[in-house]
Amino acid sequence: MSSPLHTAERVSHSDVSDNFVLARSVLAYREAALRLHDHALEVLEIGTGSGYGIEVLAPVCGSLITVDKHPPAPHLFEGHPNVEFRAMRVPPLDFPSDSFDCVVSFQVIEHIKSDEAFVTEVFRVLRPGGRFIVTTPNAPRSLTRNPWHVREYTAEQLFALLSRHFETVEALGVFGGERVEEYYEHNKKGVARIARFDIFRLRQWLPRWMLRVPYDIANRINRRRLLTENRDLTTAIAPDDYYIAPVSERGEEAFDLFYIATKS
Repeated sequence: MSSPLHTAERVSHSDVSDNFVLARSVLAYREAALRLHDHALEVLEIGTGSGYGIEVLAPVCGSLITVDKHPPAPHLFEGHPNVEFRAMRVPPLDFPSDSFDCVVSFQVIEHIKSDEAFVTEVFRVLRPGGRFIVTTPNAPRSLTRNPWHVREYTAEQLFALLSRHFETVEALGVFGGERVEEYYEHNKKGVARIARFDIFRLRQWLPRWMLRVPYDIANRINRRRLLTENRDLTTAIAPDDYYIAPVSERGEEAFDLFYIATKS
């Protein structure tokens, strides 16, 4: 379901070179929390990651079960008696049908080999009227092939996948303001600088498992270099530099897709 703990796929609270990714992930959790109006809701999070979503979701849930292959730091559960972690590989989901009012899964579905089975399981464990809130990178915004991802989706592809299972799908995206777009352009140049050494374009056709370690090393080097060269910009990026909007007209400009699918 998720990548090993050392990978750059898991962003850090403490490493400011991750701000560009971390800030938009935190924004997604905040937007999800705004949509959990009833504090008695039973919520499932698929993909705990490093656990920074717990402090956002726990206060607005009746109960939160968060699952991942790897447990987050134990201190993240302190002060949240309504949160439970379960080690689990998905799919399937080891829960009875109609168990949850909401399923949240951020930056996970692109790692799942069988996305159809994944969405089928999410639909199964949701109660009637329940919502699936999902984010995933927006394929047109990707700067290079990510070997940790089985696939990436366009707005239309994700809508088609969810619509095969859910009657209602709200298609939103995570967009960036001027500061985010400036960082993105610097990042784009950095990726191009590294990619010029791949004269045989090995990143396009080698098996994903062979590219993961080189990708992680290059990714981390690039983020650290961007921090060194653009410290004020990098450290200033915060969740408020991102915003949620429909993808209907500007889908290719979204950094992530933020979809809400409702079970009738």
